[in-house]
Amino acid sequence: MQDDARYLKRKVTAGSLDVHPTEKALVVHYEVEASILGEDGGPMLGERKEGQKIIRVKSLCPTTDVAALARKVVEECKLIPASRLAQVEHLLYYLQNRKSSPVEGKVEKKEKRAVKPKDLTPFEGMELNEEASITRMEEYVELLYEGIPEKIRGSALILQLARNPDNLEELLHNEAALGALARVLREDWKQSVDLATSIIYIFFCFSSFSQFHTVVSHYKIGALCMSVVEHELKSLNWLAPHLCGLHGLHKTVSLMLFCIRESAPENGSLRRDQDKALRKYQGLLAKQEQLLRVSLYLLLNLAEDTRTELKMRNKNIVGLLVRVLERDDEELLVLVVSFLKKLSIFLENKNDMAELDTVERLARLVPCDHEDLLNLTLQLLLNLSFDSALRAKMVEVGLLPKLTALLGDESNRQVVMRILYHVSMDDRFRGMFVYTDCIPQLMQMLYDHGGEDIEAELISICINLAANKMNAQLMCEGNGLKMLMKRALKTKDCLLMKMIRNISQHEGPTKPLFIDYVGDLAAEIRTEEEEEWVLECLGTLANLTIPDLDWELVLKEYNLVPFLKDKLKPGSAEDDLILEVVIMIGTVSIDDACAVMLAKSGIIPALIELLNARQEDDEFVCQIVYVFYQMVFHQATRDVIIKDTQAPAYLIDLMHDKNTEIRKVCDNTLDIIAEYDEEWGRKIQSEKFRFHNNQWLEMVESRQVDEPEAYLYDNDNDRTDLFYSADGITPGDGSVSPDFFSDLQSQNGDSHHAGDVNDVFDQTGSSTGRPATAYGFRPDEQPFYQYS
Repeated sequence: MQDDARYLKRKVTAGSLDVHPTEKALVVHYEVEASILGEDGGPMLGERKEGQKIIRVKSLCPTTDVAALARKVVEECKLIPASRLAQVEHLLYYLQNRKSSPVEGKVEKKEKRAVKPKDLTPFEGMELNEEASITRMEEYVELLYEGIPEKIRGSALILQLARNPDNLEELLHNEAALGALARVLREDWKQSVDLATSIIYIFFCFSSFSQFHTVVSHYKIGALCMSVVEHELKSLNWLAPHLCGLHGLHKTVSLMLFCIRESAPENGSLRRDQDKALRKYQGLLAKQEQLLRVSLYLLLNLAEDTRTELKMRNKNIVGLLVRVLERDDEELLVLVVSFLKKLSIFLENKNDMAELDTVERLARLVPCDHEDLLNLTLQLLLNLSFDSALRAKMVEVGLLPKLTALLGDESNRQVVMRILYHVSMDDRFRGMFVYTDCIPQLMQMLYDHGGEDIEAELISICINLAANKMNAQLMCEGNGLKMLMKRALKTKDCLLMKMIRNISQHEGPTKPLFIDYVGDLAAEIRTEEEEEWVLECLGTLANLTIPDLDWELVLKEYNLVPFLKDKLKPGSAEDDLILEVVIMIGTVSIDDACAVMLAKSGIIPALIELLNARQEDDEFVCQIVYVFYQMVFHQATRDVIIKDTQAPAYLIDLMHDKNTEIRKVCDNTLDIIAEYDEEWGRKIQSEKFRFHNNQWLEMVESRQVDEPEAYLYDNDNDRTDLFYSADGITPGDGSVSPDFFSDLQSQNGDSHHAGDVNDVFDQTGSSTGRPATAYGFRPDEQPFYQYS
């Protein structure tokens, strides 16, 4: 090597010296000139390359001794000659008095918000007293061909160089060094934790820059790291027992340590041996966790490429990371949770986490004292909470009260509210919020907002929770409803009114509280506000089925009948608003005076016209039929519906609709119509008979066509009295006993007892309360007959 040196010449020339534009740093420009000399000493081939070195002085502050700092910079940086000491001192003085630039402020603020694993630091045993030099790389590579101690020393010296980003490009071109490092890692990583950590650390330095990922992938370091992590996790279970003479496996590190301490006897020498073994175990555990940390950090960097991430997933990276969640080292947990958070955005990884009980392992980290770990854990839970099964698991493991307790933490409030919003989307979990202090906190937040716009997450949770009866009662405690109504009417906040609308739908003590606000809501309906606001106010008013409320006075006072009739016209407004108008008409129709007023206004024909236009929309059909159901209880509207409209005919057509709710309301309405109108009663009964005996009738008709028997064409077929009497049931000649038909009543769909047909509508046996139907069962009870 010394013989070759006379043919090589390398010259470094210092250039200009300046300050960094955004950071507290000096920038030294230099030029490297490499020449190949001939035997006569003359240059044969040369190359020049410009570069720069950044000297960061983060410790610089208003109280720093600039002169001493300048001398230290000149001494440590060989690129700056001593003659430029005054210039260095001048530049440092400028940096000391320079105000932070806007760009620098934004970068610092962004870095402060971003939560990421901290930079790795070497553990005890990796530091060396000697300082590595890039010019001695060949010596360090030669050490990699010696024994384990020499390999550890060589890799540690190369690591010193790799931790300086300025050296990475030069190391990149040294293929011999990288190849030797990869070979040693592949062959000897099980021999020494220190050796494996140092070499993986070197490649981690390359993985920190995207442009060097191809080099790390070329030497298959990622696959090696996966093997290292899997091996180290398996070794955890037998590490403590073998060191301390214990038997059996332990699931967690804390349990191991407890068993080691408790197993130490009172004998002094044996106790010292146990303490020594414990210290040895703790030291190995620290080294193992450092190895896991650097390996997983390298894999996290490589996972920037989704193709590489997919390869990791196929090698069960999710399973390995979930197992590491059992560790207690907070910095290692920060890294693991960061990795899982990145992986969780893909469905396949999320499903893997669900199978591995990740939520249970994360539950112990909420809450925790480590701010970054808590924030990352909550973000991971937020990603997982998009899955309904995982939301159920979060509630099952007791995360709901823990999350509620974090609402007071400003730094984590937003992500906590998003998780709680996802939980509140499920009906089965809304009732569980009653047993936490979530609702009082949410109401206090609404109160504290004052005139500001309410956060979307906050009002969304409140809207969902208000759909539960017990939650709604908690919200109305004290002056809760008064505060909500006052704020909503003042700010015209549609979302806040939607929350109030959800509260108003519950029966019980909350509904009468709205009596004081009926006038305000009715007044808002007639204002020229945006349609969404009118929709929420109208929906709230339509929910108020309060017996003591004088709806006639409300309709007259605020002139609502023309508004309701006008909005019933198809296309006059959005479908949602028209539907709420129909519901509102159904609500006020409970009042007899209101029903008369609506009948005189011509609303019933408008409803029939709307039914024709929206006959394919089940929600419209169901609500309109319910309006008819309410109206047939009143004499005035019943006569209009039966005599002046074709509503009964529409109801007969809908009697066999595929929608269960429509059939139920329709049957109840027709039963009441049949009770008060004999002609429609016969039509309804005939249609029910035809429907329930449809198969039998089809069979009879088919036999008449397929079997040309003589008697089928006899003139006696025209004598209907031979088959049916005037009442349509009993044979005219009395050949069949009426008891025969009594036995077949369930098949014919009739639930009344045998007797005169006029007794069919006898209501004396009905229970009090809601009106009984024509066949003796209440509308809210199951019909007597069932058909598959």
